[in-house]
Amino acid sequence: MDKIKKNFGFGCMRFPMIGEEIDEAQVSQMVDYFLDQGFNYFDTAHGYIGERSELAVKNCLTSRYPRESYILTNKLTAAYFEKEEDIRPFFESQLERCGVDYFDFYLMHAQGMGNYPKFKECHAYETALTFKEEGKIRHFGISFHDRAEVLEQILTEYPQIEVVQIQFNYADFDDPAVQAGKCYEICRKHGKQVIVMEPVRGGSLANLPDDAKAVFEELHGGSPATYAIRYAAGFPGIMMVLSGMSSLEQMKENVSFMKDFRPLDEREMKAVEKVREIFRGKNLIPCTGCRYCVDGCPKKISIPDLFACMNAKKTYQNTNSNFYYGIHTRNNGKASDCIKCGKCEKVCPQHLEIRKLLCDVADVFDVKA
Repeated sequence: MDKIKKNFGFGCMRFPMIGEEIDEAQVSQMVDYFLDQGFNYFDTAHGYIGERSELAVKNCLTSRYPRESYILTNKLTAAYFEKEEDIRPFFESQLERCGVDYFDFYLMHAQGMGNYPKFKECHAYETALTFKEEGKIRHFGISFHDRAEVLEQILTEYPQIEVVQIQFNYADFDDPAVQAGKCYEICRKHGKQVIVMEPVRGGSLANLPDDAKAVFEELHGGSPATYAIRYAAGFPGIMMVLSGMSSLEQMKENVSFMKDFRPLDEREMKAVEKVREIFRGKNLIPCTGCRYCVDGCPKKISIPDLFACMNAKKTYQNTNSNFYYGIHTRNNGKASDCIKCGKCEKVCPQHLEIRKLLCDVADVFDVKA
């Protein structure tokens, strides 16, 4: 872990796109800039961006730079194995797709009570520890989306875990569904290094409503994203904060304030608390736009986009949200098309009651016959 140069990492889940394809020319520019500024941590997974993230990592990073110049994290996802014998071939394919001989970190992906029993039954943790013995991974850990007591169970049953990746931001710190603060404390209790995902909550903490934005503007110290990332990075035991940056401009901004990291001071923390209270008052849907819910939807409802329209309507009284709702439902299902099968809720990291929320969206946007 001493090879990690900074506490800010490049999350490879939201690369810039040209239509349906990754803009690899811009990703290469972003990689170059990131490394040139002294950062070296990259995080991917097989399912990211329609199973194309790993290949972009190979084309834009690993084929262009020596192995010792970067730290690469990958993950074992439940959807890609059914039995113990499936894991090694899948892992080897990940190495090949990424163009490397080993991963610096390998995480059991999106752990929670929904899939942890499958990982146990298939001896996934034990298999990954075998990869570590073979030198094919350097460090072993988990990414986690569930309640604190589940994390306590996993860390107790597998003390070999070295790092835990959790969703952690000021909006979710005391959220009863995400339990970011409680999960952080469990990691500290067990002496685990913490990797932060979603510090800007899928971008929602960067694009604030005007009343919340005004609170940070009074500080004259940077954009809303500045405060969100610095908030997460300032807690003891936080090894790494990831950001899924979608443009070179975003990267340059984030790198500018993380290159010489400074935790939030008392005045800035009070501003964060004010913004948190404003968010609570708006009753927004806490969707991060991960899109895990979309692939399995039988009605092809673009759930995160419809939730974003709903939040825009609540936050800005935005009449344009009706226009964008029409765009997102032109070739996909409307909220009212939901058949309440529940597939989306089984894979939602935020544990949202998606079926109920889609009913709320339908009441606002779908014209009744």
